[in-house]
This record gives sequence, structure tokens and C-alpha cells, in this order.
Amino acid sequence: MAWGRGKAGLVATGGDHAVTPAELFFDLVFVYAITQVTALMATAPSPVRLAGGMVVLALLWWCWCCFAWLGNVVRADSGGLFAVLVTVMAVVLVVSFAVPEVFADRPGGLPAPLLFVLCYGAVRVLHLVSYWVSSPGDAALRRTALVSVLPPLVLLLAGSAYTGRTQLLLWLAAVAVDYGGIYVTGSSGWRVNSPGHFAERHGLIVIIALGESIVAMGVGVGDLPLTPAVLVAAATGLLLSAALWWLYFRQLGEGAEHRLAGLDGDDRTRFARDVYTFLHLPLVAGVVLCALGMKKVLQQVADTGHYGLAEPLHGVVAWALPGGVGVYLLGAAAVVWRTSGRRPVALLAGGACGVLAGPLVALVPGLVALVALTGATLALLTAHGRRGADAAPAAVAEA
Repeated sequence: MAWGRGKAGLVATGGDHAVTPAELFFDLVFVYAITQVTALMATAPSPVRLAGGMVVLALLWWCWCCFAWLGNVVRADSGGLFAVLVTVMAVVLVVSFAVPEVFADRPGGLPAPLLFVLCYGAVRVLHLVSYWVSSPGDAALRRTALVSVLPPLVLLLAGSAYTGRTQLLLWLAAVAVDYGGIYVTGSSGWRVNSPGHFAERHGLIVIIALGESIVAMGVGVGDLPLTPAVLVAAATGLLLSAALWWLYFRQLGEGAEHRLAGLDGDDRTRFARDVYTFLHLPLVAGVVLCALGMKKVLQQVADTGHYGLAEPLHGVVAWALPGGVGVYLLGAAAVVWRTSGRRPVALLAGGACGVLAGPLVALVPGLVALVALTGATLALLTAHGRRGADAAPAAVAEA
């Protein structure tokens, strides 16, 4: 064991390392954070607010990914790292409180944008220090981690001094620098010790996102009376979430984990970066966007005093419902492509249709749009599953 690890009470992981209860506890705070992103977009929804929500989600995702990588190197339930995780949870909780105000700071109290950035920077610094202690002799990792933190943090601080589009553009630039920097520096210093742990961690965060979509429907209903239409909308929304779950856990996750386990060294690191750190973000983002649409459908169906059953979704929310599913399907298609080299035509076509279906959704009642979207998604996943089953014997024959 390295001196730094022993001194800090850190325990190195092995190839058979599994997710620890400490990591499940750590994820709880991100449940609330993702819920706050949906709330941010639901308040006065507009294209700018939607883009802002996705920027905030990308920053939160980066915080989570940092500790998913770290937990694969040292045990999260070891003394030193567990103390860090609890500290990060407290900081991310403050970040979550600030999320609804990051683009529209309310008078009084602390400035929410600056508070968000300072807490985000604290999380990144805690991760940086933890990685340095866990790998005291890895100079390449130190350089890579340091370069990945400072430039985006400077852009975020600059953006917090502005409002509106200027703030959004500076924060978007910070996200681009953050993600682009990791891609450019490649696999330098990063390692995946346990493929099973790494895949399971990301599967759990997908479940968290899907759970948030169910919570969003409940929030949409609020304390409004239950009607047959509300029950139909809730059941349909749950079925749509179940379809997205089925796609990931029955058609994507296992293949990606097997490919990750079959690689080693830098090839494994690059695959983990591409499929899990990069391509899981559109999966989570797609679910969050769809949750926004489902929340609004339930609200309109339940609030009969202000909406009729024939009321369609409007504006960006009309796009978010099918667009979220479309983004999820395109992300899933990219995972399949990177994992197997196979082009999943059904997922690509379905994803494109979902992204472009917003104008059609705005023409039909919200409940009808939700039912149609769920039916189309189920049909598409059935077609994709059949093509995948047909492609598997062909791949075995070629091998």
C-alpha cells in the first residue's frame, strides 16, 4: 500500500471491488440535486432556461463522476475517503439549494450564482486532494487533474458576476473546457481497477434519474384531486420510465460492462471515459428533460380548474417530453456504437424523431401525446431488441 493511502486511512480497491453502502449514501444528495434541476427548468420554462438547466446538470454530473472514478481506486467506506464523501455531500446539498436561483437570484440572502460556483469549486478541490493522496507518485495524474480544475472554475467565477445570456455562455464555455480538457488529455493517470464496480455505479445513477421522473409526476399532481385521467397519465408515465429502464438494463448495460472488463490499461480507461463519463450524461439528461414534460402533463390533467383535457403542452415543455426520450435514445445509440461498433438504426431513427417531434406534441392534448410517446417507445425498443438478437449470432459466426 502506498504511503499516502496508509497515512490517510485509504484502502486500495481490487478487481472484484463492488459498490459500497457509503457510495449509495453519497448518491442520496444527488437525488435532490437532480430534482432541483427539473424545478429550475419548470419555473418559467424557456429555451434559455432549458439550456441553463442542462449546463447545471452537466456540472453536477461532473461532480458525481469525479467520485465514481475515485471510488474505483480506493474504497469509499475507508476512514479518510468516507469523511471526504460526507463533506462533499454537505457542499452538494448547499449547491442544490442554490440551483433554482443560479440564473435568477432572489433579493436578500447570499448571492446564489457565486455560492453555487464556490461550492462547486470546493467539491472539485476535495476530489483533487483525495486523488493526490491516493496516488502520491502519479505525476501525470496530478498534472491532468490540476489542468482540468482551474480553467473551468475561472470561467464559472466570471459568469457568476453576470446575468442572462452572458452568464449562460460563460458557464457553457466552462463545461466545454471541462469535458474537452479530459478528452484532450486522454487517459493520462486515470485507471479503472474494477469494471464491475464502475458499471454498477453508473447503472445506479441512471436509476436515480428514472426515480426523479416518477417524483416529478407526483410533484405535478401535488395536492390536486385524483381523477381517472390522472391515474391514466401516471400509469402511462411510469410505463414510459420502465421502457427506458428496460433499454438500459436489458439491452445496454451488460454489453458495455463486458466490453469494459475485456479491455485493460489505457484502452479500458478511454472506453470508461467515453461510454460512462461522456455518453451516460445524455442518458441522464434525457430522463430529466422527459421528467419535465411528464410533470407538466400530470399538472394539466390534474388541475381541471385551469386546464382542460384537450389542452396541449406549450413551448419548450412540448419539446421536452419527446425530446427527452429522443436524447436518451441517441445517447443509447452512441453507447451501442462505441461498445460493439454496430449502428443501431432503430435507436438512431427513434432518437431523431423524438428530438424533432416537439411541434407535433404542441398540436395534441398532453395526455394523448404521453400515451402516443409511450406506445411508440415500446414499439421501437421491441424492434431494436429483435435486431440486436439477430445481430448476435452473426457476430459470433464472424468471430
